[in-house]
Amino acid sequence: MVERAARWPDAVPRLSSPRVGLSLVVASALVTIVVAALGPSVVTLNLGPEGWLPPWRLPVGTPHEWPVTVALWWGIILGGLGLWVLLRALDAGWRPGWKRLFGLGAALNVLTVLVAPLTSADVLMYAAYGRLVRLGVDPYAVTPAAVLSRTFDPLLAWTEGPWQDTPSVYGPLATASQWLANVLGGESMHDVVWWLQVFGMVPLLVIGAVLVAMAGGDEVRQARAVLFTVLNPLVIWAVVAGAHNEALCVVFAVCALASVRRSAFVTGVFIGLAGTVKVTLVFYGLALAWGYRRDWRRLLALGLGALLPLAVAYGLVPQALFAASRNTGYISQGSWGLPVVFVLQGLTGEELARSIVTKVGWVLLVVIAWMLSRVLPWDGVSEDFSVQRGSRSEIRAENPEKPNREPRHTQVDTLTPVVAETDQQAVAVRTAAVLSAAWVITSPWTLPWYDLIAWAPLALLAANRVDRMLIWRGVSLSVAHVTARAVVLGPELTWMSWLLREMLCSVVQWGVLVWIAVWWWRAGHELPTGAFVRRGWARLRG
Repeated sequence: MVERAARWPDAVPRLSSPRVGLSLVVASALVTIVVAALGPSVVTLNLGPEGWLPPWRLPVGTPHEWPVTVALWWGIILGGLGLWVLLRALDAGWRPGWKRLFGLGAALNVLTVLVAPLTSADVLMYAAYGRLVRLGVDPYAVTPAAVLSRTFDPLLAWTEGPWQDTPSVYGPLATASQWLANVLGGESMHDVVWWLQVFGMVPLLVIGAVLVAMAGGDEVRQARAVLFTVLNPLVIWAVVAGAHNEALCVVFAVCALASVRRSAFVTGVFIGLAGTVKVTLVFYGLALAWGYRRDWRRLLALGLGALLPLAVAYGLVPQALFAASRNTGYISQGSWGLPVVFVLQGLTGEELARSIVTKVGWVLLVVIAWMLSRVLPWDGVSEDFSVQRGSRSEIRAENPEKPNREPRHTQVDTLTPVVAETDQQAVAVRTAAVLSAAWVITSPWTLPWYDLIAWAPLALLAANRVDRMLIWRGVSLSVAHVTARAVVLGPELTWMSWLLREMLCSVVQWGVLVWIAVWWWRAGHELPTGAFVRRGWARLRG
């Protein structure tokens, strides 16, 4: 019965139609744009006095909370459904020109930054931290609320909770971008935010372009590179519409992956730059080191290259290195961890319950990373791996009833050429996908815009189940966080928000964990036995 339920979309041609998928993606983005264009509301930020620069809005009154909230919920769901349909279309043989897809995605991104950010006040804090730097105040030691309590500031006055009493947790390069936005935007929160929106959108376009280049002449990989980044409705919603700085750090990490074969030192410089934005990019650094693990000269060059920007940035701003640790103990609403806290706190108290969940999160990271490393495909990431595509056609010949579908894991292991498992770039990309996906799935502090770190490397792998997991995980998190601002909601909407964020979304996150465990089990449930470790050590030595 489960298999029959999994096959029902095959009987509905429209669920593999590129036209349907693209229509849903465009509709999703347009819903976001229209809601933001209606002006400040419970979901759209109030940026203060406006000038001639974007973001612009329509001259209408304040929208009621229910229409704009429900519209965004449905827009996100339509976007996730559209992306799922487009991936099915790729599996069914659709081969779009990547330039048209990229152009459409770029247009939707540009339109999105012409209106105000939605549902998250983080961008107001970016502006506030940049403002503190411009005022000569250390944003890693002094909070915006502390400054505002002493004197009125025309920009800090527009910040919102809950982070006004929190010093910056971002790296020196992120803080520099926030300072630059303040220089360009002047005394206007409205103008500063728009520059921050641009600083978040442009790197996303670069990420998409770099991934397309890494895909070489492979039409499927090129399409995935665009669909997972520039034309991904969940990324447009979470990163661009939310004006988050996630793309600013991921762009350097993706450039590092692209440089693996050319120069280990340059690769290190790029990953070091990523680390000066956010320290979470350590997973890409580990992936790159794993790719170079058999070449100590390149591994050393990688380390030296990474050390250069890290030493300069954190040498100039050492307090930024310790500020990032403030995020490590948080547990977000909608994560798998919050229900566990609710269960444990009656026995252990809330503080100990949160500590237990945080530690369990690290254990889960290792476990899920291991499981994903056993089941994710080993397909190559460029035109150098044409033999891979031939092998997959052999697999499809053995599975005529499911053409272009993901083969059984054991079949992939049998037919995958060894070159993919030894090529430094292929290893780095796949390892980055494994570690990043494991982190966003297992972290007790999880937010929808974090998923960009996993979408990027996954774009260069063959179609697999993690694609679908990220779609439905992203939809649930995004819907749950539509009403996440610290604003007063009506009692009915408050109850619905609680139901979506703290109940249904957490159920989805648990479902993803179970899904991965079942996938790994059915694929042979390989464990890290002593023999496995000895074989790995032997390969590592030479």
